[in-house]
Amino acid sequence: MINRYLSLDEFEAIIFGNEKVELSNEVTARVTDSFEFLKEFSSNKIIYGVNTGFGPMAQYRVPDEDRVQLQYNLIRSHASGTGKPLSAAFVKSAMLARLNTLALGNSGVHPSAVNLMKELINRDITPLIFEHGGVGASGDLVQLAHLALVLIGEGEVFYKGERRNTAEVFATEGLKPMTVAIREGLALMNGTSVMTGIGVVNLYNAKKLLDWSVKFSSAINEVVRAYDDHMSSELNNTKLHKGQQEVAGRMRNHIADSKLTRKREEHLYSGENTETVFKEKSAGILLTALHPSDTGPGARHNK
Repeated sequence: MINRYLSLDEFEAIIFGNEKVELSNEVTARVTDSFEFLKEFSSNKIIYGVNTGFGPMAQYRVPDEDRVQLQYNLIRSHASGTGKPLSAAFVKSAMLARLNTLALGNSGVHPSAVNLMKELINRDITPLIFEHGGVGASGDLVQLAHLALVLIGEGEVFYKGERRNTAEVFATEGLKPMTVAIREGLALMNGTSVMTGIGVVNLYNAKKLLDWSVKFSSAINEVVRAYDDHMSSELNNTKLHKGQQEVAGRMRNHIADSKLTRKREEHLYSGENTETVFKEKSAGILLTALHPSDTGPGARHNK
């Protein structure tokens, strides 16, 4: 349930675990209060993007009767991306990031915007957002414009494995476009939620890759019956490299009950070794340990 700020674990549970999104009563009240405040506050004031143009056009007043159309024009004019569609995971993560921001109640959007975005996430309706496009300022304007385009019932979505017209999917699912009332277009587009969403997905995948790498590295140490002291805290903590220390710690935990890795003090530091020509390199990673009787190139290399 979204109440304030979502944690990374909550992001991952929704994006990859398909947990449903719920908005707390506090969020609903906060968004509604924000909308009502802006509605009253903007009635007799000049406010950028509400009753003025955007960017270099900000010097021009927009008549009250054209204020809603201004928001539609902003969304449609910026929905101009190109290239391949972003993956469903990236888009879902971007929607969740934007929803989390709007749920803070600082954007003055109509409550229908957050409710519809919640439904899109929960029903696996993925807005078509292209990889490329931008205007060089204010964040992910083009990508978020494609999200906003879907929220006003236009554009295209991916639904049950097919690329479909948004209006058709809304009709099938019994959904209505959000209400555009004051500044919904600007509030939805003016942010960095797409790069944030992509970053969350990439972080999740990076953590998985790191976990696999640690497990594979640990397994290799067991396969070759390596000495375990190169993973020791005493050695790795002298490097003052936090990442190295963490990886070494994970590897130590992974092989803690291993019957294959060895301890140097038991084999080389015991005082009982009387070899003149060592059968194995003192570094301790042995190819011959795989097949002690092997007379192939690996064995000859280590003699």
